[in-house]
Amino acid sequence: MACANTSWSEENFSCSICLDVFSSPVTTACGHNFCRTCITKFWDEQVQYKCPVCNEIFHTRPDLRVNTFLSELAAQIRTTVRVKEQPCVEPGDIPCDVCTGTQQKAVKSCLVCIISYCQTHLEPHQKVAGLKKHRLVEPMDRLEDRMCKKHDRLLELFCQTEQVCVCLLCTVTDHKSHPVVPLKEEYEVKMAQLGKRGAEVPQMIQERKQKIKEIKDTVELSNKDADREIAQGGQVFTALIGCVEKGRDEFNQTVQEKLKSTVKRAEDLIKELEQEIEDLTNRSAKVKRLSHTEDHLHFLQACRSLKDPPPTRDWTTVEVRPPSYVGALRRSLDQLEETLNMEMKKPDDGELKRVQQYEVDVILDPDTAYPKLILSEDWKQVHDGGLRKRLPYNPKRFTKCISVLTRQSFSSGRFYFEVQIKDKAKWWLGVARESIDRKGLTEWTRQTGHWTLCYRNNALMFFDNPDYSLFFPVRAKLQKVGVLVDYDEGLVSFYDVETRVHIYSATGCTFTEPLYPFVGPCDHQDGRNSAPLIISPVNQTD
Repeated sequence: MACANTSWSEENFSCSICLDVFSSPVTTACGHNFCRTCITKFWDEQVQYKCPVCNEIFHTRPDLRVNTFLSELAAQIRTTVRVKEQPCVEPGDIPCDVCTGTQQKAVKSCLVCIISYCQTHLEPHQKVAGLKKHRLVEPMDRLEDRMCKKHDRLLELFCQTEQVCVCLLCTVTDHKSHPVVPLKEEYEVKMAQLGKRGAEVPQMIQERKQKIKEIKDTVELSNKDADREIAQGGQVFTALIGCVEKGRDEFNQTVQEKLKSTVKRAEDLIKELEQEIEDLTNRSAKVKRLSHTEDHLHFLQACRSLKDPPPTRDWTTVEVRPPSYVGALRRSLDQLEETLNMEMKKPDDGELKRVQQYEVDVILDPDTAYPKLILSEDWKQVHDGGLRKRLPYNPKRFTKCISVLTRQSFSSGRFYFEVQIKDKAKWWLGVARESIDRKGLTEWTRQTGHWTLCYRNNALMFFDNPDYSLFFPVRAKLQKVGVLVDYDEGLVSFYDVETRVHIYSATGCTFTEPLYPFVGPCDHQDGRNSAPLIISPVNQTD
């Protein structure tokens, strides 16, 4: 930007009333100049029309006209003043600290004077012997911030111990023995680290966007699952309500029929009793009349005509008992229970498919396997070999229970795996916490850190605690069992994969340690239980 330079004085073109550069200047008869607005306002407030400068009185109010020449000069002066007030420094330049009025661009900064100089004011540092010794650098802003507050020296080193900028004197005082490097060297290191972090940030942002998408997809899936469950549940409850209403109607009908039968029998008995009473009453009246006759002939003839008394029932053993309705209610409730069980056992293909999406790939850990167990080369199968192997001591190994854990453990979220149990006469399956007792014979309950389903004697069992076990009848031969664990919700569920039927869910579980899938093939029982347990891949098209 070019700097304005003029010999005009701003004071020579100023109104003596407002003291500012003329605006629409006018000239009085006495030769003095004023802004048109200023002199007009001045005369409006006076009794006499006079000049504010020389006090010359005008008998009539002067007719004022704009001084065109003076107006043009005033306009140039106003432009010059605006230019003069603007510094001659481009954006991003360091201004000279010495310039007054129009600031010039600094060409050097003195680290001794702590001042930035333009070319004109720098001349003494280039000519005066004492100033020539001062250290000049490229122009810098905020020079005071670049100086050590304690030693008043330039901060040109970096202390790697305390991660601060220091001066040369700091390295022999407060930062003695600390590793220090030039600012440029540390700058390059930090810039490289910053570049690396800068390259990582987009990936971190992308990962978080992906996580947001996953969460939104989960919410959307949850909404769809909830709608489907509500619809299916509504159908089940509608069927149950219909069953309950039907059972209620049948129960009421049974009660009414029993009541009707009882009432009818009572009415028949009453009718029969009333008939006997009527017959006996008539006979009694005849006997009474005959007992009052004194005519021998008539009496004997009348006695002959009296028939023998009608036969009567022995009423001492006859009674009417209120009907019992307990049996009818019990039968209705049993039928309702059976219907409910049938609804609960209906296969839900959609539920198992939703569960199977949490499949994890796990392998068995030979370091935990009971010494008699034999694992396949891919560590997916295990069975009892019958012979106890001599193995080195391992704190992770089971020494009393014929079991094995997987290498993988889980501490959050959901996970699901399937195990083939075909042709097995006995087995254990589920999950166990990391700190379970592996050297003794412990009850496998949730209190000891086991959430497992057991099969033996043609029945399924879940040991909730030492004093309480749940038994489940096996309707068909199991081929494969699926295990779902929701760590955060405290849930362990078991499924019959082939029939796609839910077997049992342990709810309200408390997990505070990593959980390991737990597989127990049990002893081979002279070959009757020699089939292996196999960790199988999930096939949702089964």
